[in-house]
Amino acid sequence: MYVKAVVPRGYCKGVVRAIQLAKEVHNVPHPIYILGMIVHNQYIVNALEDLGIQTIDKKGKTRLELLDEINEGTVIITAHGASDEVFNKAKDKGLYIIDASCLDVIKTHDLIKEKLSQGYEILYIGKNGHPEAEGAISIDKKRIHLITNKEDIDKQDKNNHYVITNQTTMSLYDVYDLCEYAKQNLPHVSIEKETCKATQIRQEAIASLEDDIDIVFIIGDPHSNNTKKLAMIASKKSDKDVYMIESINDLDIEVLKNKKKAAVSSGASTPTYLTNQVIDYLKQFDFSNSKTHKKPIIDKKKILD
Repeated sequence: MYVKAVVPRGYCKGVVRAIQLAKEVHNVPHPIYILGMIVHNQYIVNALEDLGIQTIDKKGKTRLELLDEINEGTVIITAHGASDEVFNKAKDKGLYIIDASCLDVIKTHDLIKEKLSQGYEILYIGKNGHPEAEGAISIDKKRIHLITNKEDIDKQDKNNHYVITNQTTMSLYDVYDLCEYAKQNLPHVSIEKETCKATQIRQEAIASLEDDIDIVFIIGDPHSNNTKKLAMIASKKSDKDVYMIESINDLDIEVLKNKKKAAVSSGASTPTYLTNQVIDYLKQFDFSNSKTHKKPIIDKKKILD
């Protein structure tokens, strides 16, 4: 089978940094905790737990609330970032803090603080409940407004002066549409787009797939917003069959029947090892030859490589 391995794909620099920071401290002689999923990929979470690093994550709980479950040792702030409240609470509890926040997320936080100090209110385009959005909005819950759709823009006071920014993993197409709508409906608004470069170029690569590709696989965790956005863009931009899978284990060979050319990409938090397994499997796959159907076993030791 012909396979187009979309470039770029997989780990962004923020994910590489977060995982490396966690690996560097796993031998310290006291408990190590991660405040939420260090990146949105369960394979990585499991691999870190095998190193003795425990993830504290409960649906519906904020980072601030999750800190109540940690009373000693080291706490790792995830790549999604966190508010000053979280850092201050961790310090007050006497915890050793490792900040694995993505540098692009920190840049967005700095931008928000600067614009707030200048008297603006912030319209933050993001996903409700996402830890990156949570961290940004908690900087000032009264003057930062979460924007998930056009209706949220309609609720804003037209007399206020706003700056629009966004969660770094959002679809650049969604961000553009909401920004254009805001400019048309709010008289005092300026735009500071913060979609990270890694997210942008991955989305653009998916949007420009060749017409003769007839099936697309996006590898990544269902919790990963940037992975879901890649799959959504692939679906919107073409009539190709698009499947989002976590690993080779989720690949249903029946969907490959009568398919000749596949494209494979992956979210920014997807281990390269998992993506390469899918690529290599598809390259040798022949639907008419059952000998090519057996899937490889995932070696958990290679997840963090």
